[in-house]
Amino acid sequence: MATQKIETPWQLFKQAVAGDTEIDYTQGSIARVTLLLAIPMILEMAMESVFAVVDIFFVAGLGTEAVATVGLTEAMITLLYAVAIGLSMGTTAMIARRIGEKNTAAASLAAGQAIWIGVFVSVFVGLIGIFYARNILMLMGADEIVLETGETYTRLMFGGCFTIVFLFLVNAIFRGAGDASLAMRALTLANCINIVLDPCLIYGYGPFPELGLTGAAVATNIGRGVGMMYGLYYLCSGRGRIHLHLQHLKIQLPVVISLLRISAGGVSQFLIATASWVFLMQIVSGFGSEAVAGYTIAVRVVMFSILPAWGLSNAAATLVGQNLGAGLPERAEATVWKIVKYNSIYMGIASVLMLLFIHPIVEFFTQEPVVVGYAVQCLRIFAAAFVAWGAGMAIIQAFNGAGDTMTPTWINLFCFWVVQVPLAYTLSLGLGLGPVGVFWSVFVADILTGIVGFLVFRRGKWKLRMV
Repeated sequence: MATQKIETPWQLFKQAVAGDTEIDYTQGSIARVTLLLAIPMILEMAMESVFAVVDIFFVAGLGTEAVATVGLTEAMITLLYAVAIGLSMGTTAMIARRIGEKNTAAASLAAGQAIWIGVFVSVFVGLIGIFYARNILMLMGADEIVLETGETYTRLMFGGCFTIVFLFLVNAIFRGAGDASLAMRALTLANCINIVLDPCLIYGYGPFPELGLTGAAVATNIGRGVGMMYGLYYLCSGRGRIHLHLQHLKIQLPVVISLLRISAGGVSQFLIATASWVFLMQIVSGFGSEAVAGYTIAVRVVMFSILPAWGLSNAAATLVGQNLGAGLPERAEATVWKIVKYNSIYMGIASVLMLLFIHPIVEFFTQEPVVVGYAVQCLRIFAAAFVAWGAGMAIIQAFNGAGDTMTPTWINLFCFWVVQVPLAYTLSLGLGLGPVGVFWSVFVADILTGIVGFLVFRRGKWKLRMV
């Protein structure tokens, strides 16, 4: 009798990064297919977060006002991220379901319709940002110095928003199809370009002009734009599971409506979450640029540290969608619980490491004592909620992968707007805790999201969702 060859971790890693269009994620060991899908997704999330960390690292040399400008602009542009991520969730859910049904033609058609939705969103948001950049900063409570130094940066970031939308959508198509390594490569390319151009355009190294804060926006848009074009090339080349033809780009209203219906819940859940973050940023901005800068650095550090958990959670969405499409709901549920376990273990380790090395981490970005103090306080509080947050991430993405995007929407509405926002206002302003009150409100909301998500997921209604 033939013995099954045992793969080493290195062999598994190489196979995951290289990508394999022949892998069926609805068959075989759940742990194996989870890792094959999650590894490139983790690396993809790392590349996405590197954008934020690299920008803050180089911009920090321009001073507190520059960092505050990036933080305030990002707070508003996360509303665009909410739309892009929501559309991505609907796209991933539909394509994963079609791939699970072994219907690649329908999956390619869904991808083509998602592209058209992205065009509309990009034009709409881009025009608002181009014409109302100063108003956006004023709305966020920016002081006069930030307004003078940051208006062009904000205008460029919003004007180039099509690179954000399309990079999210193209990578969502790859993830839903199980071609996660292609999404990883697109963001790797984008980041390499951004890392090189950021210092050159900000500080004028070599033949490049010294553009200051504006250079960060130019570098980011160029990097994302190249990554976007790389992804579109692969979609049209037929080298992955999805192969876009001209007929897939012909508008099909039933598919568009179905995509919008699924995505509506995704957009709503992230708009609810990010709008609450905008509100929190407004509260923090009332305590000065140092508080905003400290909070911005802390949030970027947290986003970078949770990347493996986000990658695993995205894998949960694809695996749930494909297994439901293949008529295997019990396998879908077993996969989610395994990913919840992995996420909780990782987030526990990340929490301990962050608490042990918190000062060196923060001081890597800034040496200003007041900014360091705010960032350290924020990270200590956030890290205490990591385990529950990690479990909640996986469960929320499992709902999304099943096409049940409204359940996370209601969870977010309750945790962020019924609990987090009133609590932030009460603690920071009512009880006089300042920015620390905002940090504690985030802690409570993260714990609550994990608990509520766990209780609702166990009911199992997500298994009956039609996509």
